[in-house]
Amino acid sequence: MVVEGEEAPNFTLKSDEGKDVSLSEYKGKKVVLYFYPKDGTPGCINEAKAFRDAIKDFERENAVILGVSKDSIESHQRFKRKHELPFTLLSDPEGEVLTRYGVWKQKSMFGRSFMGIERTTVLLDEKGVVRKIYRKVRVKGHAQACLLDLTQT
Repeated sequence: MVVEGEEAPNFTLKSDEGKDVSLSEYKGKKVVLYFYPKDGTPGCINEAKAFRDAIKDFERENAVILGVSKDSIESHQRFKRKHELPFTLLSDPEGEVLTRYGVWKQKSMFGRSFMGIERTTVLLDEKGVVRKIYRKVRVKGHAQACLLDLTQT
């Protein structure tokens, strides 16, 4: 489980380009690490588009955006292409990183319980320290809230 004020656990996952990407590669930059349930679902589309639309503002803050879900590399490629996403999507099909970051949770919908990703965003500073954790994210206004908090780190 990640904790604000502590160094974020490093990991290596496959990117939408099929390359290994390690969190440690981004030291020296702020990181918006957002965990989302599924490519192509309405909330996930809106969240990704909000980050996409504000990408220049994030870049001005020396920040990169990394999206993480259990979806396959191929699914990420289609999602990224369809919505013109200018940031990296990472695939965690086994859920190892999702579990380490505490976002793989028991959920319920329509009286049915299941395991799934709790929409969560973790903001990291240039040293890889967790500065803010947003749990149970509501998509509307979330990208702007992240941007505002990044300006204060």
